[in-house]
Amino acid sequence: MAIVASAALAVSFLLVLLALSLGASVQESQFSFLSLLKQSLQGPSMARWDFNGSSPCKFPGIACDDNEYVVEIDLSSWLLTGGFPPAVCESLPGLRVLRLGFNEIRNGFPVDLLGCSFLEELNCSHAKIAGAVPDLSPLQSLRSIDLSNNKFTGEFPISVTNITGLEVININENPGFDVWRLPENITALTRLRVLILSTTSMRGDIPPWIGNMTSLTDLELSGNFLVGRIPPTIGKLANLQLLELYYNKLTGEIPNELGNLTRLTDIDLSDNHLVGSIPDSVSSLPGLQVLQVYTNNLTGKIPRVLGNSTALTILSIYGNSLTGELPPNLGQFSNLIVLEVSENRLSGELPRHVCAGGQLLYFLVLRNNFSGGLPETYAECKSLLRLRVNDNQLGGWVPEGLFGLPHASIIDLGFNRFEGVISKSIGNAKNLTALFLPNNRISGALPPEIASATSLVKIDLGNNLLSGPIPAEMGNLIGLNQLSLQGNRLDSSIPESLSSLRSLNVLNLSNNLLTGEIPDSLCDLLPNSLDFSNNRLWGPIPLPLIKEGLIDSVSGNPHLCVPFHVNLSNPIFALCPKPNLRRRLNNMWIIGVSAMLSIAGVLLLVKRWFGRKNILIDQDGFSSSSSSSYDVTSFHKLSFEQHEIVEALIDKNIIGHGGSGTVYKIELSNGELVAVKKLWSRKTKDRSPDQLYLDRELRTEVETLGSIRHKNIVKLYCCFSGIDSKLLVYEYMPNGNLWDALHQGKSFLNWPTRHKIASTLIRRKPLPSAMCTASVWC
Repeated sequence: MAIVASAALAVSFLLVLLALSLGASVQESQFSFLSLLKQSLQGPSMARWDFNGSSPCKFPGIACDDNEYVVEIDLSSWLLTGGFPPAVCESLPGLRVLRLGFNEIRNGFPVDLLGCSFLEELNCSHAKIAGAVPDLSPLQSLRSIDLSNNKFTGEFPISVTNITGLEVININENPGFDVWRLPENITALTRLRVLILSTTSMRGDIPPWIGNMTSLTDLELSGNFLVGRIPPTIGKLANLQLLELYYNKLTGEIPNELGNLTRLTDIDLSDNHLVGSIPDSVSSLPGLQVLQVYTNNLTGKIPRVLGNSTALTILSIYGNSLTGELPPNLGQFSNLIVLEVSENRLSGELPRHVCAGGQLLYFLVLRNNFSGGLPETYAECKSLLRLRVNDNQLGGWVPEGLFGLPHASIIDLGFNRFEGVISKSIGNAKNLTALFLPNNRISGALPPEIASATSLVKIDLGNNLLSGPIPAEMGNLIGLNQLSLQGNRLDSSIPESLSSLRSLNVLNLSNNLLTGEIPDSLCDLLPNSLDFSNNRLWGPIPLPLIKEGLIDSVSGNPHLCVPFHVNLSNPIFALCPKPNLRRRLNNMWIIGVSAMLSIAGVLLLVKRWFGRKNILIDQDGFSSSSSSSYDVTSFHKLSFEQHEIVEALIDKNIIGHGGSGTVYKIELSNGELVAVKKLWSRKTKDRSPDQLYLDRELRTEVETLGSIRHKNIVKLYCCFSGIDSKLLVYEYMPNGNLWDALHQGKSFLNWPTRHKIASTLIRRKPLPSAMCTASVWC
């Protein structure tokens, strides 16, 4: 007995030693593999694995059983890059779960995983894995496989249908697979709950036997090439909660049998070729949260029963031909988040309670035939991100608080019949990027508070009844890309501050009542679209607009002019007058009288000045060589050189003669025109007292006239005084002489009448009549 007992003890001891030896061997192999894994998949997160410290079972992402065998590796979203090392199954015999999602796994699918016979969950989603998927049949212990959102090519892994214990199959978003059909043997997966095969190049129709997979809770076949009708047998999937068949080419009607899916919460049949109406049976599903059937060919009315739903959060049915009204109590009993019914033929009034739950983010009803007004309750919908009701027949006043919704990014009320004003509350719309109100009847002034909505990128208020000024504060909207204010009654000048909008691509201020000049600084916004046409602007057109061929953008402003001749087949703008004539009266008679008075005064003053200096005037001509002997007395800043005047005193430039000299019209090198009066000289040694008095008086008047700044007095630029001649240079008056203006073939005006006219025009102390008697134009 003692011998037997000793033998048994020896065997037990050997078994313990063997177990310890095997355990030590497994621990060593696990240690080695995890060390190799750290080297193969590189990223900052791997620095948390310290092999000089505690057991690997305490590493982040690693889980072990009671025997410290690694059973789970979860490296999801660690942003690792590299290849998965070999020998994983030999090194980690207890591995049950492997999650590598949201990393970058190179060198294709880790084929060594096929030896992990105990693996129950494999998740390689969003791992950028390329290449073919091998035969997955050896992984018979798998319960869940997720290979979604990768770059697989070749044949679709139909081998997954051989793994009978599968509960989840997700191979979504792998469009590189060859075209394939869903095989019927997939019905053998009796435990399958989730089947997600969207965007996997599946073709053909949805087979009726799909209704035999009664364990399904999630069926997603979207984004494929499926054709034919939706099989009514889907209505047999009593456990189904999510049905997504969008982005296919399905035809026919929506089966009424889908109303049997009492657990259904989400149905999306969008972007197909479905016809008919939305079944009442589907709309009545008690737990239905999401109903999306947009972009089909559906007709009929929206079931009113949807308004009674307590679960509905998303209703997206845009892009059909639906008619009738929206259920008036829509959103009253549920937390509606999205309402998209745009691009149908819906009519009637908008439901008042869509934001009753306080969670509405998107309200999109554009391009329908809705009428009535915007309910006041919409102004209290603080959660709204987008409000688009454009292209309807809505009217009435816009609720004041609507403009100030704190989270709204888009407010689009365009192409309706809205009235009222833009509320100052718009300054509270800190997230607003687009404000569209074109083609309405909005009136009043643009509030300066609009500049406080600093996120604005697009503003379109065209074709309304807005009046008053364009706020200069709008120049603070530095992110603005579009400013369209055309077709209103704005009557200010164009704020120069708009030139600060460096991101602006469209500036349309046409068809208003804007006045003043076009700021040159706005041309810094070119080559973007600028339109100032059909206003009341005046002054010169900025040169960049002419050079860029944008004359049409300023058409319809009859008081604008071009600073030089423009070669146009149909000239629409006159040549600009001198800048200093811009504000002169355009009455020809008044200008003529002003010219007469001014020239007369100049001549008299010159005579007096010459008499005082005792200079003998000679009628003989002088050569251009004498130009260097002139003394120049200037009364304004000169833009020409002395030699330009002297060298141009030739016969072809003569425009008149008088008793005291000759008048020349001279075009300067800079394009400006001046009139030059050359006074006759009389050579004599002795001057009479009358001559001395006249010279002294003439100089006094020249100095006086040179200092006058008056719109009705011709400007005297300077006086050239030489040994043998005197030249007076004044601005050129293009409208003829005073004789033509005064008489025109009629009887002469007597001197008291002329004196009265001069006193009225100048509105100063009446000029001496000697100014006229000395003029050659009298």
